[in-house]
Amino acid sequence: MGFTCGLVGLPNAGKSTLFGALTRTEAQSGNYAFTTIEPNSGIVPVSDPRLDTICQHIKADKVVPTTMEFVDIAGLIKGASKGEGLGNKFLGHIREVDAIAHVVRCFEDGNVPHVSDTINPAGDIDTINTELMIADMETLERRKTKLEKLAKSGNAEARMQIGVIKKVIESINNNVPAREITDFSDEESGFLKSLTLLSAKPALYICNVMDPGDTESTLVQQVKQIAENDGSSVVALAGKIEGEIMEIEDPEERQMFMDEMNLKETGLDRMIATGYGLLELATFFTAGGKENRAWTIKKHSTAPQAAGTIHTDFEKGFIRAEVYSLEDLVQYKTEAAIKEAGKLRVEGKDYIVQDGDIMHFRFNV
Repeated sequence: MGFTCGLVGLPNAGKSTLFGALTRTEAQSGNYAFTTIEPNSGIVPVSDPRLDTICQHIKADKVVPTTMEFVDIAGLIKGASKGEGLGNKFLGHIREVDAIAHVVRCFEDGNVPHVSDTINPAGDIDTINTELMIADMETLERRKTKLEKLAKSGNAEARMQIGVIKKVIESINNNVPAREITDFSDEESGFLKSLTLLSAKPALYICNVMDPGDTESTLVQQVKQIAENDGSSVVALAGKIEGEIMEIEDPEERQMFMDEMNLKETGLDRMIATGYGLLELATFFTAGGKENRAWTIKKHSTAPQAAGTIHTDFEKGFIRAEVYSLEDLVQYKTEAAIKEAGKLRVEGKDYIVQDGDIMHFRFNV
């Protein structure tokens, strides 16, 4: 699994349309609020040209790309944190995802009314961020109350935790989400993560435009400025066009259509690339035999940790990793030739896996 990304946004921002385009499924959708009741989810294979290159040189019974899960979460309105609309359900589903992809309406369409009758990306973003932070405040206050008695008795861990909570509350009171607080120690960060705060989730703004040529519009620029200020990422795409692209089965016809639209890659590919950067993820590969496969790990993972993504026994009994690069495979054509050229490296437990490494693990259980 790559990561789980929750699509959120105000009603009629194009969330479900985008979900259908990305996952090639038909989510519940319509031009009115709260169409999506239970979250739809879809597992999407991640396109990676490097895996295609590996397959050109190393044959295997099957090819397994890494994947990304999209979750289409119910539309939100002001007051969701107090139970308005589908509020509490919406907020509960967000806690389960790795990152929030906030679909922001950046198009005018009289046939699709805006929930507040005004196209205002900054206002839409503020509405959702405010609801997330209000919900977080309630979580923090409840936890703080439980910890206060323990802290007064001299419990050092409780005191540390209350210190973290007070700092986050102060930040939220200043309209700054928890994800923007960066000066916590490892122990404090671990506690903050355990709180599963909504405003602590990494955020990706998706500007939904009418036409691919609108990706630098004034409305999109508003979102980019907000993202620059709060350290988030932005992708601008035309949800309806993405849907049309994904409906084309033939790869050549799809490419011709994309060329006509002047699109070098799909919005899905750009979302995934941006999401990987946002969550600091990397990919390594295993090749030969039963399958050629891509695996997703956190950046700076050690070789045993990477091995553990395949099977926990690989990490427990890790002996060594045999590693080479895609560039070496392209140059030498076969693993045997790579080894003969002295390019096959033997790495130990302290090796930090690099994005794109091709690896074989030796282990003993």
